[in-house]
Amino acid sequence: MDSTLVRPLDEANRDLLAQVHPAGWVNPSGDGVYDLVVIGGGTAGLVSAAGAAGLGARVALVEKGLLGGDCLNTGCVPSKALLRSARAVADARKAASLGVRTGPVEVDFGAVMARMRRLRAGISHHDSAGRFRSLGVDVFLGHGRFAGPRTVEVDGTTLRFRRAVIATGGRPADLPVPGLADAGFLTHETLFWLTELPARLLVIGGGPIGSEMAQAFARFGSRVTILDAAPHLLPREDADASAIVQRRFAEDGIRLELGVTVTRVERRGGEVVVYAARPGPGGAPEAIETAGDQVLVAAGRVPNVETLGLDAAGVTVTRDGVAVDDRLRTSNPRVFAAGDVCSRFKFTHAADAMARIVIQNALFFGRRKASALVIPWATFTDPEIAHAGMYEAEAREAGHAVETITVDLKDVGRAVLDGDTEGFLRVHHEKGRLLGCTIVSAHAGELIGEASCALARRGTLGQFSATVHPYPTVSEAFRMAGDRHRRQALTPGAARWLSRYFRWTRGRGGA
Repeated sequence: MDSTLVRPLDEANRDLLAQVHPAGWVNPSGDGVYDLVVIGGGTAGLVSAAGAAGLGARVALVEKGLLGGDCLNTGCVPSKALLRSARAVADARKAASLGVRTGPVEVDFGAVMARMRRLRAGISHHDSAGRFRSLGVDVFLGHGRFAGPRTVEVDGTTLRFRRAVIATGGRPADLPVPGLADAGFLTHETLFWLTELPARLLVIGGGPIGSEMAQAFARFGSRVTILDAAPHLLPREDADASAIVQRRFAEDGIRLELGVTVTRVERRGGEVVVYAARPGPGGAPEAIETAGDQVLVAAGRVPNVETLGLDAAGVTVTRDGVAVDDRLRTSNPRVFAAGDVCSRFKFTHAADAMARIVIQNALFFGRRKASALVIPWATFTDPEIAHAGMYEAEAREAGHAVETITVDLKDVGRAVLDGDTEGFLRVHHEKGRLLGCTIVSAHAGELIGEASCALARRGTLGQFSATVHPYPTVSEAFRMAGDRHRRQALTPGAARWLSRYFRWTRGRGGA
């Protein structure tokens, strides 16, 4: 077993490896020509390979690490398992407000992590080497690189292709801070190797990954500090949405050091010390010193492109990854790319959607465009923030006459009953046509799909109003936003005409 791929090597992780990087796997011969060679076994690669094979294409899938990629192994699956446990802690602690008495809440961190590993292993068969072989895909475990514009080499075996897909994803970005490497740090890849809860956790980065894990570990019992250069958490989100999450973090006891620059890191005895600075009064820097037991670096991601031999394939690379056109073709018209390696949307569902475009465009001379996709996203803090479409500033820059309607959750019956009132649904529209939507709610990620569907179909707020939503649900906020738009759209002239109409009908004796 390769302990560099996953730790600890308990029963669950051995089961995981047996599925997604089985020992003793024998690669196929690779003879002949493949209709599609896929490099990378994460979401984009797996969807590309399974979809093409299901249509009858001869497909090779190459992966040097763990099939399933970030989503299964170091991203969506393990992080959401931890967030579920953290939410249970929060629910237990606020049970008294719901009329339920509980005793002191104790967290068994080892059991939390064991549950995560067990669930991950249980899900892993969906992405397994054996399953993909059963689908008709030739699975190659090893390092793949282009040897020419129509060939890929995998540990000495040459694969010839009609078309290829680069789906190698990304990795945590290096943070060029003096002393950080020597002091040692965690990333979202190694965080899930922990078996003991850090008493003090320092998180460098207040974006989605840093924020989600900071709140979870704080609820498990760590004393958590977040350091970020931005003046507030989740700086890419709606400022009002970020402010709600920031207030919740303060309630969870998370210390926030925002608007700071990390200057160096050092290990001092058994602890790690992070030094930072922020502008003080008069412009003089204010020094900040924070000590912890572990440091989590969550400062963005970079594409995996360095060892792919892209020059040999004639594939252009920029600092943002593999360069593609709107049909996801690279500078080599036989080679396409999908997922984090080429997209600004670093989400599993975006990788999945892009892979479906690649299958059509690469194998069937399709002309589908990635720019036509509506990509929603959610940050799974408590409360969650979800967004789809344009923010207000983006819409104005694009020349839209933007209007905004906000429905506060304190006005939504189900949210009141659930105690989920510190949030909102906010829609941006132009004369009723939906342009964008932001939701802050305990279930924002589940709700945003309705907005995504409307945006993809150029939907209107009038359609929200006309759609019957079950009562009581938080999704009624969409109907309420549509109703408000209809009331606002009632012009003074129309109101006067209606007033005259009702006076006339009353004058006729109610006929």
